Amino acid sequence: MNTASPGEGPVRRVEVSHRRMLVIAVPMTLSHMTTPLLGLVDMTVIGRLGDAALLGAVALGGVVFDFLFWSFGALRMGTAGLTAQASGAGDDREIDRALARAIAVAILIGLVLIALQWPIGLIALRMMGASTEVNAALALYFHIRIWAAPFTLANYAILGSMIGRGRTDLGFALQVGLNLINIALTIVLVVGLEMGVAGAALGTLAAEALAAGLGLLVLRRLGSNPLRIPLAETLQPAAMKRMLAVNGDIMIRTMALIVAFASFAAIGARAGDVTLAANAVLYKMFTLGSYFLDGTATAAEAMCGQAYGARNRHAFRRSVTIAIQWSLGLGCFAMAVFWLAGPLFIDFITTDAAVRLFARDYLIYAAAAPLVGALAFAFDGIYIGATWTRAMRNLMLASLAIYLAALGIGGIVTADGLSNHGLWLAFLAFLGARGAGQALLYPQLEKQRNWPQPL
Repeated sequence: MNTASPGEGPVRRVEVSHRRMLVIAVPMTLSHMTTPLLGLVDMTVIGRLGDAALLGAVALGGVVFDFLFWSFGALRMGTAGLTAQASGAGDDREIDRALARAIAVAILIGLVLIALQWPIGLIALRMMGASTEVNAALALYFHIRIWAAPFTLANYAILGSMIGRGRTDLGFALQVGLNLINIALTIVLVVGLEMGVAGAALGTLAAEALAAGLGLLVLRRLGSNPLRIPLAETLQPAAMKRMLAVNGDIMIRTMALIVAFASFAAIGARAGDVTLAANAVLYKMFTLGSYFLDGTATAAEAMCGQAYGARNRHAFRRSVTIAIQWSLGLGCFAMAVFWLAGPLFIDFITTDAAVRLFARDYLIYAAAAPLVGALAFAFDGIYIGATWTRAMRNLMLASLAIYLAALGIGGIVTADGLSNHGLWLAFLAFLGARGAGQALLYPQLEKQRNWPQPL
């Protein structure tokens, strides 16, 4: 049984071009932009019932599950990197093995989350601190939707497999299908059968399950069937160890990212309602820019991973160059758009005069964020494709330390509160440190690969 890293055979040809970058990046960008619709559908339908407590419960439920499931987003990224390398090596069976292992882990984690739903639910309710009415509805929503965990995480693995093959068009189609199924089921259950919050949760649960089945059927049409892999191959110790190591590194990296983003919001909240609201508006602007940068990062995962698995050094370097060019280009474009159209965006989001004025004072930071973070997005995709996940994890932790240290330097955090300029500068330092660290370490990591031929 071949358990070695994909791509230890002869050099293989890999298509690398700006056109291929766009073919992979555009569908993924659209997919990222439609992902929030899943929670929005539940909120929109429940909102028609005219009960503020029910609407609040579904809104908070969306936040809880976004945090809970995003913590295991490593399944998507890890599967993409391993699949891309197997694809580059021309090892179709290893592609199926990688997906089979990821689905097995997804099911296991999902079952653990279901088994621990009561303590997780209690912690979530206490953290939210909502009213008695909202908490009652939130508990009902949570304890129904948590049963979707195995399917949701399996969908991460399936999407990762599609990305690794460079078929983000299928991933986008799957996301659209998931949203359409969820819309239909939620309307039927909430409006037609008058099931309220329970109907919204059941609709999402059923949509995730159907999407997982649909995803496997689509892959089967491509000649891929992870279910055909014998259990002994799926659970092969060396391969499982590698997969768990890759996913574990990415998970730690993701948790560090969550800490940085959460602390940014929490510290801003301490400075007052106006600061909190203005920062939320500006951060939403950065989020919009990140959708496009995420698309190029995803394309880098596929292109760099396939070139790495093919042991094609020229194709790998070309993929890295294209990924960086597009990320920096999009970062510059986003910065220009946000700086010029930022005031209009702020006025569209909020009508509060104080928030509008305050947000304008800090617009320059939000406008600069996509460009400052462009290298980090590009190298995240490059590192995931090459499965340099340990280095990515360590660099993320170092960047988080720089960010937290920056908050306390020069009186940024004082007894009187936090300077919002200091908060944004620390956030930009975090984004910049990630990209700079990865760029500096890249040459060393590339040399460690056993390339069969010099350029």
